[in-house]
Amino acid sequence: MKFSTKHSPTNKTWWLVCCLSVFILLAGCKKWNEPPTVTVTTVASGLINPMGIDADNYGNLWVSEGETINNDGTVMMIKPNGKKYTAIINLSAFINKQSGEPQGTSHLLLEGNYLWVLSGDFLYRVDVSQFKPGWSSPIDASKLAKEDIGAFVYAKGYSDSHAYNLTKGPNGDLYIADAGANAIIHRHGWNKYSILADLQGFKNPTPVGPPEIQAVPTSVWWDGHNFLVTTLTGFPFVKGLAVIYKVSLSGDVSIYQKGFTELVDLAQGQQGHHIAVQYSTFGATGFEPNTGALLWVDGSSAVQMVGGLNMPVGIKQYNNQTWFVTCMGDGTVKKVTYN
Repeated sequence: MKFSTKHSPTNKTWWLVCCLSVFILLAGCKKWNEPPTVTVTTVASGLINPMGIDADNYGNLWVSEGETINNDGTVMMIKPNGKKYTAIINLSAFINKQSGEPQGTSHLLLEGNYLWVLSGDFLYRVDVSQFKPGWSSPIDASKLAKEDIGAFVYAKGYSDSHAYNLTKGPNGDLYIADAGANAIIHRHGWNKYSILADLQGFKNPTPVGPPEIQAVPTSVWWDGHNFLVTTLTGFPFVKGLAVIYKVSLSGDVSIYQKGFTELVDLAQGQQGHHIAVQYSTFGATGFEPNTGALLWVDGSSAVQMVGGLNMPVGIKQYNNQTWFVTCMGDGTVKKVTYN
C-alpha cells in the first residue's frame, strides 16, 4: 500500500497535528532545561534552629530543632494548618570537643511508623505511631535505646565525628554523612557499621585558615545508581569551592558537579534535575543572612530557583511540585510550590 502525497484535507490535518506535536515537545524540552517558577510561602514560624525535615502521608511535617547543647534536642510535628506540637524531647546534644561547636539534633528520616533521628553521637529509631498531637505527651528520648555512631567512628581512628544526615539506600540500609569524619558510613543493621567512602579535602587557595579545607559532607542521597553527596566545606568557606560528589556502592568517589558555595542538602527535583540547598555566603562578619538559595542542578549547570532564604538547612520533596525547606536563620519552614 502506498501513502498518498496529495494535500487532501485529511493529509493537511495530519500534518498540522504532527507539527503541533513536535512544537509542544520542543517547547517542553526547553522548559525543563530551566528551573521551575515557584511560589514561596511560610508554613510555620517560631521554631528554634529548625534543621531536618520529613513528611508523612497525612501532610504532617516532622522537623528537628538543632544546635542545642544540654541533651535537650527536640523533634516537632507540624500539622498542615501550621500548628506545632512537640513530639520528641531529650535527644542527645552537647558541645563537640574537637570542633567546639554545638552538636545536637540534626537530620531525620521517616520510615513507616518509625522516625530515624540523628542527634549528638547517636542514631535513634523512634516509634511515633502512638503520638497523638494535642493529646499525647512528648516521647522522652532519654528512655530510648540508641546506637553510638561516634564510638564506631572514633574506634576507626578518626579524630572527629558528627553524624549529620542520612538516607535509605539499596536493601533498606541506612547511609550516613558524617560531617566531622568527612566520611560516608554504611549501616548494615543494629550497631553494625562500616565506612563506605572518605571524602578528601581541598587545598586552601587563600592565606586565611588551614592549608587544607575539609570537605564536610552535609547530605547523602541515593539516586537509584549512586549516592550524591553535598559538601559545606570548612573554614574559610571559600566561595565556589563546594562540590557535589558521586559515590558508588563500592565506595568509588568522583565529582558530580563543582562550583558551589556552602551546600547543606539535596532533593530529587524533577526531569533529571536536582535541587541543592545553599546555606548562605560567608562574609567579613560570618555567615550572611538572607543569602541562602535553592539551586536547580543537573551535573553540569546550576541555576538559582529561589534566592533570599535565611540560612536554609533541610529540604523535603513532597511531590513533583512541592518542597518544604527549613530555614535556621529565621526559625521557619517554607513551602516551595512549582507554578
